[in-house]
Amino acid sequence: MIRLIAGLGNPGPEHAATRHNAGFWFVDELADRLKVKLSPERGYFGMAARANVGGRPLWLLEPMTFMNLSGKSVASLARFFKIEPGEILVAHDELDLMPGQVKLKLGGSHAGHNGLKDLHAQLGSGDYWRLRIGIGHPGVKSEVINYVLKKPSAEHRVEIEKSIEQALSGLDFLLDGDMERATMKINARPPRPKPEKPEKPERPESSSVDDRPEPVPAAKTGTP
Repeated sequence: MIRLIAGLGNPGPEHAATRHNAGFWFVDELADRLKVKLSPERGYFGMAARANVGGRPLWLLEPMTFMNLSGKSVASLARFFKIEPGEILVAHDELDLMPGQVKLKLGGSHAGHNGLKDLHAQLGSGDYWRLRIGIGHPGVKSEVINYVLKKPSAEHRVEIEKSIEQALSGLDFLLDGDMERATMKINARPPRPKPEKPEKPERPESSSVDDRPEPVPAAKTGTP
């Protein structure tokens, strides 16, 4: 059963629209769905909200510690309420998925993601759930830092928002603790749009005028 959903990102208006804050975007949408408001919680080093789901508490959290220290915030709340790693869902940006793609998974390595790296260290385990929100890859490793700290193109932002909607489509299963069905729902590929039918070529209009060349009369043979 998920008891804590944390979105990763960086605080401050200068970071609000950058790719690295995709986790915040998800939690903001989730808070809106659950009709709760995130507010500062100094004890947990972040913005937090408590929602009641099926008669039990569900915490939403956005660490204000900057990405590299995300685990400090998440672990503080988890320790206080005795929340195990397997009861935590972390939403984060994912370089290995294209904008528009989203995947739910349990456990795994941090794959160099600084927020997940600190979570591993602070929780003492990597066995928490992750919601991987695709942002695409710049193609060159040396450009990754600049890439995640910049705003996506308008087209990519739309695709990322679509992937967040896809993730929220599995919310009921997620909150009921049916992680198998939640995974199937969230990870399902959206149906491909049907190709447009090719237009039929127009038939040439028939003409009442015969514009074929007149036949040339054959040359006469014989003696005069």
